[in-house]
Amino acid sequence: MKVLKFGGSSVGSAERVDQVINILIERYINKKQRIAVVFSAFQGVTDKLIEVGKLAFKRRVDYKTELEKLIDLHYDAAFKLNPVNKHGQIADLLEPLFDELKEVTHGVYLVKELSPRTLDYIVSFGEVLSCSIISLTMQNRGIDCEFLNAGRVIKTDDNFGNASVDFKLTNASIVKYFGKHKKLQIVTGFVATTIHGEIATLGRGGSDFTASILGAALNAELIEIWTDVDGILTADPRKVKNAFSLPSVTYEEAMELSHFGAKVIYPPTMLPALQKKIKIVIKNTFNPDFAGTYILEKEKSAKLIVKGISSIDEISLIRVQGGGMVGVTGIAARLLGALAKHNINIILITQASSEHSICLAIPPKLGEISKKAIEDEFKLEMFEGKIGEVKVEENLSIIAVVGENMRHTPGISGKVFQSLGKGKINIIAIAQGSSELNISLVINKNDLAKALNTLHKAVMTKQNHSSS
Repeated sequence: MKVLKFGGSSVGSAERVDQVINILIERYINKKQRIAVVFSAFQGVTDKLIEVGKLAFKRRVDYKTELEKLIDLHYDAAFKLNPVNKHGQIADLLEPLFDELKEVTHGVYLVKELSPRTLDYIVSFGEVLSCSIISLTMQNRGIDCEFLNAGRVIKTDDNFGNASVDFKLTNASIVKYFGKHKKLQIVTGFVATTIHGEIATLGRGGSDFTASILGAALNAELIEIWTDVDGILTADPRKVKNAFSLPSVTYEEAMELSHFGAKVIYPPTMLPALQKKIKIVIKNTFNPDFAGTYILEKEKSAKLIVKGISSIDEISLIRVQGGGMVGVTGIAARLLGALAKHNINIILITQASSEHSICLAIPPKLGEISKKAIEDEFKLEMFEGKIGEVKVEENLSIIAVVGENMRHTPGISGKVFQSLGKGKINIIAIAQGSSELNISLVINKNDLAKALNTLHKAVMTKQNHSSS
C-alpha cells in the first residue's frame, strides 16, 4: 500500500490534472499497485475562498463576482477533462456543491459573521470540489475509484483552522473504512470533522498531513508527496543557482530545513510517518522520472555531512541586557512568558554564558510590540538600572546550516565562519543546539543572497564534488 499526495501546483489546470491522471495510470494502476491518492484544492482556490469569505463578512457584494469566477474555474476544468456527453453528469455533481457554498457565503454576508468554524466550512469546498472532479474524470476513463471526503475518517477537536487530530478515533476509523473499500480512493486533503460532525481543517500543510495520517494508520510502505520541485534541494534555487537535489535526508534534517524556509514539506505533517518509521519521498509532478528525495529515519551511508542551507528572509532581533540579569533565576522564563502572552513566536534564542544578555529572533514587524511587552514585564528592574534599554534590530535574516552528521565532524563551524568572514559578511548572532544538527546565524538582510551563495559554494558544492 502506498499513499500519494498531489499539491495545488500539481492540479493547477485541466492540463496538469490530466498529467497527474496519466502518472497514476502508468506508474500505479497499470501495475496493479494498491494506492490511495490525496489531492489539494486546485491551485489558488483555498486563498480565493478565504477572500470570498472575508468580502462577504465586510458586506461587499463583489464577493459574488469572485465566487462566480471560482465556479467558472471548476466547471471549465471539469468540462475540459471530460467528453461533452458527460457534461450533464458534471453539472449534476457540482451544482449542489456550489448551491451550498452560495448559501453559506450569503449567510456570512447577511449576519456579518465569519467565525473560524464558518471559515473552515467555506475553505473545505476547495478540496471537495477538486477531488469530486478528479474522481469523476477517472471513473469516466474506466478507472475503478471512489471519492472519499477525509472528514469521514479523520476526527479532530474543535480548534477550527488548525484542528488537532484524535489519533485513536482516526486510526480506527481509517482501518475500518479501508478494510471495507478496496477500490482506489481519491481523498480530500486538509479536511476533517470534529467528534460532533462539524467540518474542521488541519491547518498549514494539511494535505501533506492527511497523507501522513493515512499512511501511518494503514502501515503504508511509502508516502509520496508530489510537488513542483525535484525533491528537497540544498538551498532555495531562486537564491542559489547551483543548488542541487538531495537523494535522501533524515526526518530531523527535513524538519530543520522546513522550519528555516524550505517549503517542500511542513514539519508537523511528518510526525505520524516518523512514529511508524514510514519512508516519505518528495517527487516532482513535472519531472516524474526524477528519483526525488527520500526522508528516512536514519541514513546508512550519508555522503554529505551538511545537507542544506536554508533561510528565513526577514526577522527582527530583540536584545535584552543588563548586569542585574547575572545569576538571577527566572529571567528567561519571564522574558519568554511576556512574549507568549502576546502570541509572539520566538524563532531563535541565544544567551551569553555570562547571562549578561539574551537575544531573541522574532517575526518581522513585531519588534515594537515585543519591546513594549518586555518593558512592561521588567519595568521595576529597568527603573532600578538592573536591565538596560530593550533594543530592536530590524531587516535581519537567519541562515541555517543543517546536517545530522555535523555532530561527528570537526571543523564544520570553522568552515562556515571562515567563508562568511572572507565574504566580509558580519554575523550578528549565533545559535547552535547541543545536537549540532543546526548552526543558525543572524545576518543583515542585505547580505542574505551573498551569504547563501558563499556558504553553498564553500560547504555544499565542495562536499558534492569530493563525494562524487
